[in-house]
Amino acid sequence: MIYTLTLNPAIDYYMSMDNFKLGELNSLEEGYTLPGGKGINVSKVLKNFSVESKALGFVGGFTGDYIINHLKGYDISSDFIELKENTRINIKLKTKDSETEIAGKSPTISDENIKELLEKFRDIKSEDIVILSGSVPNSVTKNIYADIINILPKDCKVILDHVE
Repeated sequence: MIYTLTLNPAIDYYMSMDNFKLGELNSLEEGYTLPGGKGINVSKVLKNFSVESKALGFVGGFTGDYIINHLKGYDISSDFIELKENTRINIKLKTKDSETEIAGKSPTISDENIKELLEKFRDIKSEDIVILSGSVPNSVTKNIYADIINILPKDCKVILDHVE
């Protein structure tokens, strides 16, 4: 089995308009949402090639439900840990002249949430593949990926894609 981890998923809200005028009412030409996060994107690409995976990570609230339901629509298996706070929403604004991104505030991930996540990795087998990718929320220790790798069986293949 291939497991993908997204510690800091989001709903990406894409908005397009001709011009953006700060301080005024602006109308969209186009707007749509997609679940975001590197691990989630990896699971979607794998599914496009008929390769099964299981998406792991943290989600919460109505935005977390959106992500889970979207993945179900793609027939992608997931085993997310539920948080008390909503999963963040990122805004991606495109005009004819520029593109602007606003990253939403990440929910707080407790020590208990981290312990629950680490327990999931104790069941990984040496023939499994684990893909760890994306940003680490501020409420999580920066060495979380190393902690996960240390739990995994020695022969387990790990792909790490992380940029601070």
